[in-house]
Amino acid sequence: MNYEPNDFVIQGTESEFTDQIISNPVSYWKITLRRFVTNRVALVSAFVLLVIILFCVIGPSLSGYDFEEINMQIKNNSPSREHWFGTDQLGRDLFTRVWRGGRVSILIGVVGAVVSAVIGCIYGGIAAYFGGWVDMIMMRIVEVISSIPNLLLVILISVVLDSKSIGTLMFALLITSWCGLARLVRSEMLRISKSEYVMAARLMGVSSFKIVLTHLIPNCMSTIIVNLTFRIPGLIFAEAFLSYVGLGVQSPETSWGALASAASTVYMFYPYQLVFPTLMIALTMLCFILIGDGLRDAMDPKLWR
Repeated sequence: MNYEPNDFVIQGTESEFTDQIISNPVSYWKITLRRFVTNRVALVSAFVLLVIILFCVIGPSLSGYDFEEINMQIKNNSPSREHWFGTDQLGRDLFTRVWRGGRVSILIGVVGAVVSAVIGCIYGGIAAYFGGWVDMIMMRIVEVISSIPNLLLVILISVVLDSKSIGTLMFALLITSWCGLARLVRSEMLRISKSEYVMAARLMGVSSFKIVLTHLIPNCMSTIIVNLTFRIPGLIFAEAFLSYVGLGVQSPETSWGALASAASTVYMFYPYQLVFPTLMIALTMLCFILIGDGLRDAMDPKLWR
C-alpha cells in the first residue's frame, strides 16, 4: 500500500495546548518516595525491620519474664509454650533476652550512625569549603585516625576509662566511624562548592558556616542518607563482634553479640541458644542493606525514567 503524508495526523500539538502544563510539578523527595515504594524488595525489608524494632520495644514484656530473672531449675530448656525461645545456662528466658539485646544492638547502630554522620558531614564540609592548607591538614588527621584498628582502640579506651559500659563501647566506635563519610562528603562538596549559587552566597556576605549548613550539606543529603543506611549494619556487626570477644556489653545487660558469645560454648548441645541471636543479627543487617540499596536506586536521578 502507498501512503501519502496527508494520511497521517500528528496528535497533541494543537496550538491551544502549547502553553499548558501537562502535569503538576513533583518534588525530588516525592519522586524518591514513589520510586522506593515500587521497589518490592526494599519495601518488604522495611516492613521486616519495623517488625523487628516493634518486638524489641514490646517483646520483653510479652513473655512475662524479666531479662535478669534466674531460675536454675529450668536452665537450658528447649523452646516450649512457657519459654518460646528456651532458656540459657542460668535459666533466664531467651525470648526476653533476645529482644532486650536487640534494643542495645539497634540503638548502638542507629545512634552511632547518626552521630558519625553529623560529625562527618560538618568535618568534611568545612574541609571542602575552605580547601587549601586547611583541607590538607584536616584530611591528614582523618587518615591518621582511620589507620587505628577498632579492636585496639576499644581495648585502650576500656583500660584507660576502666569501663566496659555501652557508652564506652559507643564512644570507641564513634572515634573512627565518621572518617569514611567525611571523605565522601568532602568529595561531593568540592564539586558543589564551585556552583553559581554558592558563589552568589559568598558575594552576599553569608558566613562560611551557614553556607556549609544551608547549601552544601542539603545538596549532599541523598548521598548522606544512603551512606547512613549502610553504616548502621556495620556498627551493629562491630558491636556484635566486640561483645562476642568480651569487649562489648557486660552482664547483666545484654546484646545480640553478648548472647551469641554466651551460647558459643554450648552450641553443640543447645544450638537454639546461638540460632536466635545470630538470626536477628543477620536479618537486621540484611534489611538495612536492602533498604540502603533501594534508597540508592530511588535517589539517583540518572536511573529515573
